[in-house]
Amino acid sequence: MQDKIFSIYKPKGPTSFDIIRGIQKALGQRKGIGHAGTLDPLASGVLVIGIGREATKKLGEIVGKEKEYIAKVYLGKTSTTDDEEGEKTEHHVTQIPTRENVEEAAKTFIGTIMQTPPIYSALKVGGQTAYSLARKGKNVELKARPIEIKDIEVLDYEWPILTLRVETGPGAYIRSLARDIGAKLGVGGAYLADLERTRVGEFTRENSMTPEKAAKSMSGKQ
Repeated sequence: MQDKIFSIYKPKGPTSFDIIRGIQKALGQRKGIGHAGTLDPLASGVLVIGIGREATKKLGEIVGKEKEYIAKVYLGKTSTTDDEEGEKTEHHVTQIPTRENVEEAAKTFIGTIMQTPPIYSALKVGGQTAYSLARKGKNVELKARPIEIKDIEVLDYEWPILTLRVETGPGAYIRSLARDIGAKLGVGGAYLADLERTRVGEFTRENSMTPEKAAKSMSGKQ
């Protein structure tokens, strides 16, 4: 097969590597296949796939492109993983934020900001992934780093659920953004309840294939 870059719409449930394994099986080859930007199993959305040496080389460039997400944030509760998967802690909230409060808080995150990644992430600490250390009960400390939030739009808000459209540069964690917006609002924190990646550069939800359609295309079955 010739070098190819395309996008798949990953559903909730499978890991990004599960999607890669499906492509490998359809093609009957294990090497020369990669993806640009991991999506957690609980997240859905656009996953860019590269097949072939030249295509996989270009994935690094695609990872650095602008991304767009639809994020559902649960305010007033925190999670050990900053998302739906972790153990939750409910916080006593004496004053529920108004929509105006929420929009004002969200605006403060637009631009280049310092963001601390979630401890349950694939970032390396002393040669091991942060999430593997965290799962062993180790104390994990990650340093804040500069990332860019290009835009945030409040799509819907009805306490305690906040729905946002977020455009980011590379390296941003939406889980961390959800957590930090909760802290900014003074409600004890928040966690990411649901996430959909709708765009990676020019690759969009609308022009992405389902995993099933991609597998049929790769195997020559229509």
